[in-house]
Amino acid sequence: MPNATTRPKRSRRSRRTSREDSARNELVSRSLESAQQCLYNQDYGTAFVHYLLVLNVEPLLKDFVKESFRFTLFKWTEELDSLGRIQDLFDCYEQALELFPVDEVILNSMGEHLFRMGFRDEAAGHFHKALKLRPDFPEAKENFYRVANWLVERWHFLMLNDRGRNHKYQLAIQKAVRGGCSTVLDIGTGTGILGMCAKKAGAAEVYACELSKTMYELACEVVTASKMEGSIKLLHMKSLEMEIPKDIPKRVSLVVTETVDAGLFGEGIIETLIHAWNHLLLPPQNSQDSPVNPSETGRVIPAGATVFGMAVECQEIRRHHRLCVSTVGGLALDAVGEIHSPVSCSADADDSTEPYTTERLSRLPGGYMPLTSPFRALDIDFNDPQELEGLCSREVSRLSLMVTQEGILDALAVWFQLHLDEENSLSTAPHEKTCWEQAIYPVQGPQDCAVKPGDRLLVEVSCKDAYLRLCCVAVVKDGCVLRLDSWEGGDIWGPEVELCSALAGLQTDREGPTEAFILECPELALLNNTHYHQNFQAAMGKLLTRLQEARSGPQVIEQGSEPLYVLDVSEGFSLISLMAAQLGLSLAAGSESASALVRAYSSVEKEQHQTILRLLAQGNRVPVEALEFWLNHVEDDSAVFQRPATEKLWSAIVLDCVETCGLIRQKLMEKATLARCLLEDGGRIFPERIVIYGMLVESDMLLQESAVQGREPTLGFNIAPFINQFTVPIHVFLDLSTLECTRLSEPAELFNLDLMNTHNNYPSRDLMMQVTSSGRLTAIPFWYQIHLDDKWSVSTFSQDSHWKQAAVVLQDPLCVTVGDWVRLTVQLHKSSLSITATREEDRPVAMDASRSEDIVAMDTAKEEGAVMDAVEVDSSSVTESP
Repeated sequence: MPNATTRPKRSRRSRRTSREDSARNELVSRSLESAQQCLYNQDYGTAFVHYLLVLNVEPLLKDFVKESFRFTLFKWTEELDSLGRIQDLFDCYEQALELFPVDEVILNSMGEHLFRMGFRDEAAGHFHKALKLRPDFPEAKENFYRVANWLVERWHFLMLNDRGRNHKYQLAIQKAVRGGCSTVLDIGTGTGILGMCAKKAGAAEVYACELSKTMYELACEVVTASKMEGSIKLLHMKSLEMEIPKDIPKRVSLVVTETVDAGLFGEGIIETLIHAWNHLLLPPQNSQDSPVNPSETGRVIPAGATVFGMAVECQEIRRHHRLCVSTVGGLALDAVGEIHSPVSCSADADDSTEPYTTERLSRLPGGYMPLTSPFRALDIDFNDPQELEGLCSREVSRLSLMVTQEGILDALAVWFQLHLDEENSLSTAPHEKTCWEQAIYPVQGPQDCAVKPGDRLLVEVSCKDAYLRLCCVAVVKDGCVLRLDSWEGGDIWGPEVELCSALAGLQTDREGPTEAFILECPELALLNNTHYHQNFQAAMGKLLTRLQEARSGPQVIEQGSEPLYVLDVSEGFSLISLMAAQLGLSLAAGSESASALVRAYSSVEKEQHQTILRLLAQGNRVPVEALEFWLNHVEDDSAVFQRPATEKLWSAIVLDCVETCGLIRQKLMEKATLARCLLEDGGRIFPERIVIYGMLVESDMLLQESAVQGREPTLGFNIAPFINQFTVPIHVFLDLSTLECTRLSEPAELFNLDLMNTHNNYPSRDLMMQVTSSGRLTAIPFWYQIHLDDKWSVSTFSQDSHWKQAAVVLQDPLCVTVGDWVRLTVQLHKSSLSITATREEDRPVAMDASRSEDIVAMDTAKEEGAVMDAVEVDSSSVTESP
């Protein structure tokens, strides 16, 4: 009787289900209550466990608890991060994403943690997923733009847009393949363009390797779109790890690569080619043997290179690499001796230094002046394995260069000619229209080295650690040798130089060199910016004087009076705290309580930075107790904004508002909000407000550096849609004064940030700008006027600024003519600036035509001898729309 046995079973199952539902509901209810109680007690780890239980037992509650779950996840992972429990942190995110796989907020947050840990590829993937789920998600957009600059560096766009470079590589590859090189390996393939050139030329087998996960995946997409996925084997690995037959079946007859940087060897091409010759390439053609079939021998494109150089004078290089001033902000700097950048080829340079930096000489503000004729520094044959293996052990090459122009010796500038084959070559010389920068070897030293025609420079060239190193070790002038390095002379230079060196040794103070300190290049440029420090000194002195007079009256400073507290939370090295401490001495001149008038706190973290400040304090007679290091008083960096002492408040807080690259610092407004709560009555934040200025320009260069411009420059290969996914709308580290562009408008005020009065701020602003020159509107460069108070300010667009500028590059340029009006919508979300532009058909009605403003284009003019360059913008050219 089947029916008789079925009904009771169904009945029992129903009763069991009912009991199970009741128990589950009870468990869920109690777990929710426990989670809420744990949140109240700030026990985020236990609360997270309770929420996991609730959501696994009852998935239907996801929408109900989503916000609380997110809050708990973020708080708990912050705590895990502070404890160094990184694996547990990522385990929590993995569990969260199993429950909420399409939650853009959780994806973005995990991406932020990944980026901070150095996992840039993985971080970009999470930001990209978050943007696909919600394209208008501002936090994910800002994060993706920042990480995109790391993953696909801007030089990729310039290189791919350089049709001349691409075509010459194509010609060399075609010649080699059609000459018999049938198997090809493209090392560091990037987008895959050189490998595709080889396949298009008729190569039977093409392999391509790429270490970057992002670039490898991008190359896969490009190759597939070009219908070559079956004929080009892409490998996500470093060529140094490749093995035969594990990765490729046999040795190849041709290696193509462009793993070179501005200093030629900096991307590791020497090690790469030594490994390739030993493990991946067929043996080279021996010049002494009779010719053999090219398919039986190996070769490399490029075939070799010649390195050239010249000595230059350049103020821009000078102020970024060595101390150029003796006093700044009222402080004498002689107490610290030599300060220079971490770029050095000197004999005593350690692992913390780099042998060279890179610059595009043709775009340096202020330009440069050659002091010598170009000289040949080195030749290298990439098709000679023995020469490659012996490069690092080569004897140091020594050159004697005749000075042809009077000036200050600031650097050796270096470029090269890349010989692709016998017929095709590429030059990275300063005068060439090229995607390459030049390598810069700055001349370090405590003083300027003046040279004149007839002097000789003694230069050493070596390849230590497979890096190209050029060092100007001495100058021979008027029968004397001026040593620039720890070089001791020798007969290798000839008897005349040896004699001069010996005489110099007799006449020179033989005491050991004083300790040299190292600051990053932007920090040195800031230290050399006297105008910046003068204005800060004036604004800070004005505030401290007013506060002290309010406390004690203008005439009398009471002994033992409460000090004024100043906090400087600038990023990197900063003198402002020490300047404030010294101002306290000046205000209290003649008082017995001088040492206690101002108590200044610096947030510098590096021990060397603290040592410099201590030496400067001692050299300028600032009492030890007047300057302290704030991070010694707080538990961690996140707690930097707190009272100086119980029941005490700050008189001034200095914020670092603008990054060197030209962007507003992240979380600036949040920091300003915290800082305002910690100020005493009458205290100030420095700066008090920031005004953003900009103008309309046409610049093909910005377009070239921001996105691949169609198929034509990439030889017909459809690369643009794939790499342009990593296009970012804001171009940073821009030198506006040397940018190749046509100005289409006068400068105008775009936005205003008030750090002292937040009610004066607005999330977005529309304004109208009138076109003064016809052209294509491709970009809107912008910079900042940083107002310290109502009188003193500094500009990020000035000749001595340590800041660069930035520009919003339009994806769709606008064609405009003289007299047209362009509507700009400017938005600032947290620290991310966005600008959209539309051309208005009709002239707008002026909303505030009676108001005329001075728009500062270069530097600020203030009293007491400050220099000003101002561009007045007529009220008819800028109108504010409702």
